[in-house]
Amino acid sequence: MRSIKIRSYVGEDGILHLDIPVEMKETELEVTMTLEPIKKQPASLEEEELRQLEWHEFIDKTYGCLADDPIIRHPQGEYEQRESIE
Repeated sequence: MRSIKIRSYVGEDGILHLDIPVEMKETELEVTMTLEPIKKQPASLEEEELRQLEWHEFIDKTYGCLADDPIIRHPQGEYEQRESIE
């Protein structure tokens, strides 16, 4: 048994294409795969500031949008009284 580690990219179609050269020819193989997403590198300071700016703009645009139609919490009903756990 031989272990091969490669890094590949899944496109918009959601299909992973693997081209793995092996020394063996004209033989049947059993292949086991482990898929592990690669953690993204930390964003640069500029990118982080841009994300924060976009978030603040989103809050500014949506703040108070339900002021004329407030959310109402209706009565929750009666619940049975249970014995306390000791």
